[in-house]
Amino acid sequence: MAKQAGIIKLKGTIDDISFYRTADGHMARAKGGISRQRILNDPAFQRTRENGSEFGTAGKGGKLIRNALRSLMQHAKDRLVVGRLTKVLLSIIKTDATNERGLRTIENGTMDLLMGFNFNSAAPLGTTLYAAFDALFDRVTGEATIDLEAYSPMVRIAAPAGTTHYRIALGAVELDFPNMQFGFSTSDSGIQTYDPVEVPASTLTVTLTPASTLPVVQVVGIEFFQFVNGEYYPLKNGANNALAIVGVDNI
Repeated sequence: MAKQAGIIKLKGTIDDISFYRTADGHMARAKGGISRQRILNDPAFQRTRENGSEFGTAGKGGKLIRNALRSLMQHAKDRLVVGRLTKVLLSIIKTDATNERGLRTIENGTMDLLMGFNFNSAAPLGTTLYAAFDALFDRVTGEATIDLEAYSPMVRIAAPAGTTHYRIALGAVELDFPNMQFGFSTSDSGIQTYDPVEVPASTLTVTLTPASTLPVVQVVGIEFFQFVNGEYYPLKNGANNALAIVGVDNI
């Protein structure tokens, strides 16, 4: 590794020399590393191939979950959600006691590790929605529900400044990881006024495939709005919206 000198500083690659910038200045170094063919075929890199395969499985699984929940995630996610979700899924893969290393799967692992995952780490559901609720799933009928106890919005919801209204949503998804397919259903409370008036106990229900054999994940989210001139505007572009996994059922 050498430090670049001279007035003109280079970035990129010329022949076998890579030019780049670091905190210590503009540097240059010869290209190197292990060839792709060796990694793919050398027995010494068997563990590397296994790790790569399982990382790829986690990445594809995360993409499937994000695609399934896209409509709810649009305004309730942070910029690191892809990596955070992949990390959790990789830890799930490592709990698969059925398949060999390198062939382990998400669906054969302990999917309960997804419980409590927040898609927007800046607004965890547990510190945003304090209203008590139970998340239930009936695999025979395919019904997923949340039963919300009565609550006062201004007491049980930590809303950002400027909030005039909010909406609570339930989502449920059945995940076919091998075929990268999903079934999704969602329901919400409708836009509600953010005030001290107590909201009666209520239930949100969605229906998936009855007697499905696929893993099912339930999420609960809350969005905040500001009512201006007859229109509901998402508050702060959804920066304070919460969405989290509240139920996992894997037979």
